[in-house]
Amino acid sequence: MKKDVAVVGAGPAGAWTAFHLARGGARVVLFDPSHPREKPCGGGITGRALTLVAEAQVVLPALVSVRSARFIDSSTGTDCAVSLNRPGRTLAIASRQDFDSQLVAAACRAGATLVADRVRSVVRDGHAWRIETANGGRHTMEFVVGADGANSFVRRQVAAPFRPDQLSIATGFFALGRTAEEILIEFTSDPPGYIWSFPRRDHLAVGICAPVGAGATSSMLRAQVGRWMTSRGLTENTRLEPYSWPIPSLSVGDLNTTPVAGRGYLFTGDAAGLVDPITREGIFFALQSASFAANAILSGNNGDRSRRYEQRVKDEIVPELTRAARLKDAFFRPRFIRLMLNALASSERVRLVMADLLAGAQPYRGLKWRLARTLEIGLAVRALGSVRD
Repeated sequence: MKKDVAVVGAGPAGAWTAFHLARGGARVVLFDPSHPREKPCGGGITGRALTLVAEAQVVLPALVSVRSARFIDSSTGTDCAVSLNRPGRTLAIASRQDFDSQLVAAACRAGATLVADRVRSVVRDGHAWRIETANGGRHTMEFVVGADGANSFVRRQVAAPFRPDQLSIATGFFALGRTAEEILIEFTSDPPGYIWSFPRRDHLAVGICAPVGAGATSSMLRAQVGRWMTSRGLTENTRLEPYSWPIPSLSVGDLNTTPVAGRGYLFTGDAAGLVDPITREGIFFALQSASFAANAILSGNNGDRSRRYEQRVKDEIVPELTRAARLKDAFFRPRFIRLMLNALASSERVRLVMADLLAGAQPYRGLKWRLARTLEIGLAVRALGSVRD
């Protein structure tokens, strides 16, 4: 008997879940009133993420190949460029509208039905779910996948929303009419983190990320980004379009205790909190969790599906994010930033490590020992001493 699955949210997590489910023979309804759309992230898609979607023949003509990433210490003004123009160290930058559109199209070709409407009610009714949409649509589905982001409506309906301390706010500007071949990343101590500029085909995505409730409002953070852009000459001959967006930022404890599934439902991508706490990269984990979700739904009964999915996430995704969460506090300290910039400037081997980290080719597991093998023992010990492999 065909499985009836509602997937709420048509970003990478939802579209990729729908693709695998439909290809596996499930009847899939994909709900989203606004995708595909541009997103306020950098738009970096790692080589490992592109590998995951290769089977869907995703073609992205709007990819920007980044030549290098320039790291800047705001306290000293020192900087160092890391080349990304090496085989196996791909960090392509795409319009999220283009990327998400390709994934939605792949899901629809596989047999999923896209309903361009907002879900307004998800209610358990015996062994099924009653789903109502804003325009009066009614659907009865056997299983529900919440893939609708950090402010997931499905999570709020069937479980519990993320607490404010589990979220960060990404805010900044699209600088329309300007692009580049280099990523800029400037580390800041207030708030602890970094300002970024990622080039896209016809604009720059520039922003900053800070914990919700850290004392800085979105308007204050955007003003900080605006001043930084002016100092870097990034506002000349451009039109600025502001944005703000929530991003999960879970602690070690949260990563190991926050539920990602329950009776008849599960969450993928941002809705599950699966985002790197340091880089805030979530596309790879969205795609990875989507394939795990589809596999679990297609291969078991209702009780087994959720347990199987949750166990796989905890075995294969959570350990990597936990390592990043342990490293996060040390990573943004001024002393470590200076140490890291000095190591990048003086060691080609450290630059190779950083290039692999950016491209997703170097996981946090093994990072400490690889840095130690570069002979930058101080960097490895001071930054990563508390991170267990």
